[in-house]
Amino acid sequence: MTASSVARLAFKSIMLNKSRSFLTMLGVIIGVGSVVLLTSIGTGLQAYVTDQFASLGTNILYVVPGKPFGENGGFGGEQAMIESTRPILKRSYYNQVMRNNRDLLKDGVVTAINVAEAKYSKNTKKVTLYAVTSSYETVYSSPTTKGRWFTRTEEERADRVALLGPKIAEELFGQVDPVNKKMLLNGQSYTVLGVLGEKGGGFGGPSFDNYVYLPLETSFKYFDTELIDSFIFEVRDKDQIKQATLAIEATMGKQLKEDEFTVFDQTQLLATINSILSMLTIGLGGIAAISLVVGGIGIMNIMLVAVTERTREIGLRKALGATPNLIMLQFLIEAALLSVLGGLIGLLIAYLGSLALQPYFPAKVTIEAVVLAFGVSLIVGLVFGVAPARRAAKLSPIEALRYE
Repeated sequence: MTASSVARLAFKSIMLNKSRSFLTMLGVIIGVGSVVLLTSIGTGLQAYVTDQFASLGTNILYVVPGKPFGENGGFGGEQAMIESTRPILKRSYYNQVMRNNRDLLKDGVVTAINVAEAKYSKNTKKVTLYAVTSSYETVYSSPTTKGRWFTRTEEERADRVALLGPKIAEELFGQVDPVNKKMLLNGQSYTVLGVLGEKGGGFGGPSFDNYVYLPLETSFKYFDTELIDSFIFEVRDKDQIKQATLAIEATMGKQLKEDEFTVFDQTQLLATINSILSMLTIGLGGIAAISLVVGGIGIMNIMLVAVTERTREIGLRKALGATPNLIMLQFLIEAALLSVLGGLIGLLIAYLGSLALQPYFPAKVTIEAVVLAFGVSLIVGLVFGVAPARRAAKLSPIEALRYE
């Protein structure tokens, strides 16, 4: 008997017990589907974050208080959070950096974050205030879809004007065009100058589309704080990022200690975020892989039962000349087929699941995840099929024929 005929026989044995075969495969189906779907969510999230950073430009440098990045590449801990809330950065430092590095820096933005209660008509919502200088529009490529940005003059006069992210505009104003309408922020009246285009979510924080944008001096004057969140600099040429970083550090170093501020670009931030997402993806995949082991144990149990049920069949085949190796090969092929078929069904479910998730959450099925899950399912089938196959191969033909 050839290996191909043994394979056909194994396939027929599986098809003769369709219900039991499906229940046997169920653990593998769930395992493979979970692994592929969860890793596709993690991979899709990484791609989404990368695209979001790319949309902000590759020639942007940030200056923030303290040391936000830990020694091992992740974000800093409690001390970093405390440092970020200290009034370390000052507008004069920003002006000095711009004056000293005009050959490297094209433009820049000073930012500050606050919270307030926004109200229009009967609609009230707690919002994040993002106070920026007027250059934010060009540095961050944030044009309005309605209305306009505030001017430098309006910023210097600390006018009570605001711009809205598209989501907050919809939540507060509904179908009403908010441009030139009055809204309240902490009970004070502000004129809405415009509505921004969709920007997407900020990692680890609220969506940019939910921000209310104010002139920086307006925030300082009416919200009783001059806490600056960050400086953002636009470098003239992306090839000058390293040179500009050193130049900014040199200027800032004359005002602050080395551990009181950090200059970084999007590459460093993106690498930190991706390292976190990679570990998350591996963790999710590892948790889901446990169900593959459970599925393998299920295959082994059912195959052991099948060996007992088919003892007379095994004895008859041995009596007709089948070698122990052929008997073992048949049961190994059955276990592998059960695992592979379960893996294919699991892959299909994971792919359909990722398609269903895409309108709401980034999910991207990768070839690597498919190969890994499929390979693991095959290995699981073979590994957990060895014990039943060896048991079948070792049966004595005389004792097997006597078995009732």
